[in-house]
Amino acid sequence: MKILVIHCHYQRRGGEDSVFEMEIQLLRDAGHEVIVHTRDNSEIRELSGVRKLKLISQVIWSSDVHEGILELVRRASPDVVHFHNTFPLISPSAYYACAEAGVPVVQTLHNYRLLCPGAAFLRDGKVCESCLGRAVPWPGVLHGCYQGSRAATLAAATMLSVHRSAGTWRNKVNLYIALSEFSRRKFIEGGLPAERIVVKSNFVADRPARQGFGGDYGLWVGRFSEEKGIRVLIAALGELSCPVPFKLAGAGPLFEETASEIGLRKLNNVDLLGAVSPREVIGLMHGARFVVVPSVCFENFPLVIAEAFACGVPVVASKIGALAEIVEDGVTGLHFNPGDVRDLAANVEWAWTHPKVLEEMGRAARSEYEAKYTRERNYDLLMQIYKTAITQEALK
Repeated sequence: MKILVIHCHYQRRGGEDSVFEMEIQLLRDAGHEVIVHTRDNSEIRELSGVRKLKLISQVIWSSDVHEGILELVRRASPDVVHFHNTFPLISPSAYYACAEAGVPVVQTLHNYRLLCPGAAFLRDGKVCESCLGRAVPWPGVLHGCYQGSRAATLAAATMLSVHRSAGTWRNKVNLYIALSEFSRRKFIEGGLPAERIVVKSNFVADRPARQGFGGDYGLWVGRFSEEKGIRVLIAALGELSCPVPFKLAGAGPLFEETASEIGLRKLNNVDLLGAVSPREVIGLMHGARFVVVPSVCFENFPLVIAEAFACGVPVVASKIGALAEIVEDGVTGLHFNPGDVRDLAANVEWAWTHPKVLEEMGRAARSEYEAKYTRERNYDLLMQIYKTAITQEALK
C-alpha cells in the first residue's frame, strides 16, 4: 500500500510528533511505501509582521497549500492520505485537494482543535466546554484561549466556523481516528459524524522486556505545564505523612517553578531529573512502583500510560475524560478526583504502602498492554482503517 502522511510539527515537540513518527516507522517496517509531507510551526517565528497577518487568512484557506497538495497527490498517486496535525500551516484546503484528486482521507484527532480553539477544553486550569457545539466559538476568542491571544484565537475560531458551515469536517474526511471512546463521544457531541469516527489508541513502538514487578519510587513523566497537573502533584507530595521517593522527568514552561516549589517545600524525597530520552523513560519505569498521571484536562491518550502498562507498572490517574477509561480503578491502577490534592496524596500513600497489591496491578497492566497497545495490534487496526477508507465512496 502507498500512504501519504501529512503533519505540521509543533514548535515544542510533543506526543503527537512522536505518534506521527512511530506510525510511519510501523508502516515502513511492514513493507508499505510511505511518502511524508511536513511543515514545521517554527517557520512562524521567521515570518515578518505582514506575513504573519497574511497567515491568519491562510489558516482558513491557503491556495498555495491546496495547489501544492493537489500536485503532490496527483504525482505520488497514494492509496490513502493520512493527516495528523494541520494547524496552522497546513490549512483545511488540503482536504479539498485530496477530494479533487479522488484520494481518501484519514484524520487522526490528536487533540480537540475541531471543537475548541485552544484544543484542550481548558481555561484557567479547569475544564471548559463553553465552545463545544457552537457554530461560532466566541467564548474562546473572548478569553484568548489559543496562546493567550485574542487575535490568534480569532483566526482559529474563524477557521472552525467557516469550515463547520461549509461542511468540511463532515464531507471532506472519510474517516477520523479518535484515541479513546471518551474522545469519540466528545467529537460526536461536537458535531462530527458518528459513522466516520473509529477508535485506535496510541501504542508503544518497542516491546519492553518484563523485569519483574514492583519498584523503589513513584514516577511522573511529561511536560511541565498546567494541563498536566504538575502543580497538583507537587502540592500532594507536600501533603504526604511519609516521604515517598519520587522522580520527575521532563521539560516545559513550569520546570523552574517546579524546582523552586520543591526547594520551598523541602521535598528532599523528590528527584527532579529534567528532560530524558524515550529509552531512559522506559528504564525509569522499570524501576518505578507506580506512575502518576495527574492531568486536569481531557487528555486524549497520554503515551506515558501505554508505556507504563508495557513495563508492568500501574498508574495513579485523574478520574477525568479518557484517563478514567484507560486506567481501570483497582485493576490497572487507581483513580483520584482531578485537581484534588488531598485525594491524590492519599492514593500515593496507599500505593506506596501496598506493594503486593501494586504488583498484581502491574501484572494486569502488562496484560492490558499485550491486548491493546502493542505495535502488532496497532498495525492491524491501522490497516483496517485504511482499507475501510479506500473502499468508501469517493468524497467530492
